[in-house]
Parts: sequence; C-alpha cells; structure tokens
Amino acid sequence: MRGVLPPDPSAVVGIGDDAAVLPVPDGRVVASTDLLVEGRHFRRDWSAPEDIGAKAAAQNLADIAAMGAVPIALLFGLAIPGTTAVSWVLRVTSGMVAECDRGGAAISGGDITAADTVMLAITSLGHMNGRAPVTRGGASAGDVVAISGPVGRSAAGLAVLQAGAPDELARLASLVDAHRRPQPDYQAGPQAADAGATAMIDVSDGLVADLGHVAKASGVCIRLRSQDLAGSGELAAAAGKLGTDWRDWALAGGEDHALAATFPAASNVPDTWTVIGDVMAGSGILVDGQRWARPAGWDHFRRSREGLADHGPA
Repeated sequence: MRGVLPPDPSAVVGIGDDAAVLPVPDGRVVASTDLLVEGRHFRRDWSAPEDIGAKAAAQNLADIAAMGAVPIALLFGLAIPGTTAVSWVLRVTSGMVAECDRGGAAISGGDITAADTVMLAITSLGHMNGRAPVTRGGASAGDVVAISGPVGRSAAGLAVLQAGAPDELARLASLVDAHRRPQPDYQAGPQAADAGATAMIDVSDGLVADLGHVAKASGVCIRLRSQDLAGSGELAAAAGKLGTDWRDWALAGGEDHALAATFPAASNVPDTWTVIGDVMAGSGILVDGQRWARPAGWDHFRRSREGLADHGPA
C-alpha cells in the first residue's frame, strides 16, 4: 500500500519497508484477523467505499477491545479486479483510516494484488497496557451479564436493505447507517477489564451465538432478559413495518460489534454498560427462561436467501 497511506508516527519503522516495526509498551501483542469477500460480506451497491473500509476496520479493532486490549495498528491486504477504479481503492482506504483514528490505531502496512473479486484481509494488533487478557472462559455462576451498546441495529438495517422499499429506507435510515458503518466503543473493552470483567466477547455473529461461546468456554449457563436490551423500542417499531420479530435481530443478528461481558456483580458494571442477564450453573443460553429455538446467529458456511453471507448479518 506504499504511496496510499500517511506515515504511521507511532511506528519505529513505518510503511515503505518489507515490514513495519512497532513499539509495544506492554510487551505482549494481541492479534486478530478477518477476511471479507465481496458478495458474501459486503455489497458495493449497498455501501459506499468509505463505509466498506470503516466496517472492515471496525470488526477487527473490536476483537482487540474484546480482550481488554488497546488497538494500536492495522494491516490490510486488498485483492481487486484490474478494472477497479483507483478512486474506489482510495476511498476504501480513507474509511479505514478514519475508523482507525476513532479507535486510536494506525494503518501500518499492507499489500495489493489482482483477483476476480474484491477481497480484504485485515489483521489488527493491540497491547494489554498492563492488564490481564479477558478471555471467553472466565464466567462463573453468580456473575451478571452486560453489553456495551445496542444490538440488532445492523441486522435491522440489513433487513431494510433487503426489503428494497425506498420509503422504509428513508424512515429507517439510522438502522441502515448502523449496518453500513457500525460504531464500536473501543474504550469499553479496557474499561470492562479494569472493572473486573470475568469474560468478554465481541458480538459479531449474534448475541445468543457469541454468548454461547462464552457459556461453553466457561462451563456455565447464561440467562438473558430480552426486555433489558437497549434500543428494543426502535427495533420493535422497525420490525412492525417489516412484519418480523425484533428479537431475531437483537438476539441473533450480528455486526453491531457491541461487547458482551460477565462481571462478578452489578456494582462492577461500568455506567455505560447495560445489564441484560446473569450466569448460573448449567450449560447453554436461556432467553426469558426458555431455550432459544430459532437460529442463534450467523453461520459462515450458510448462504442467505439473497446470496449474501456475512461476518454477522451483512
């Protein structure tokens, strides 16, 4: 990506050499990677190039925050058809840079090659800043469950786009925006770690599915209360217009990239987080006292009816 990106002032050796050299103040590197493919993870007719770049960065930086870590750098590989306009590539990069700025990270390098379809390979890096990593396996019976932001808005926005109704696009623009360009709270991860979070995860594939990973790794049962989910009124109104159940979006939709975490007690939960359940002995997930019988979240190897798969809904 030489000549496209500004120099990274935090790097010992920045863009222009075979590899970047980054200072790691903590001594431990946190790393995460994702692959996005056009037609499965994004559609260019639904999202501006800046939104595609920002979304790609967001879903990777959120994984760093979910460990309780601080994002510091992002690397990205880009594969594109030879007919792709240079301006489109620059706009994708611009969106990625803007999201990195929002998360306190910088793009430290990457690569570009030709391919039959557009693909982005993203690697994000962070450091613990002296904290212990918060994994999926630390939840215990008696903990409370909380989330750092709303869930279901991205899935609702995808449903609006799939409906293809111009009037609904206008009325529900905020949900469409949430799908095109999620806004993770990167401070929430380190904040939760400092508050004593016992387990944490990025909600990328769906709240039930992702907390299911926490329940399995921790050997516990997690109970959720749907009425406590933030933004349920907005989702219910949109669901009424589209003839669906808002809980499918909130509980099984993904890509809002809120963080979900368990804490020893409600008094440990930071003020910006919302308590939505608790942890008990057992296994799996209960929603309002019942096993969730519908799809729990995104399955990466299942095609949607529209032929659009995703790292979440879209």
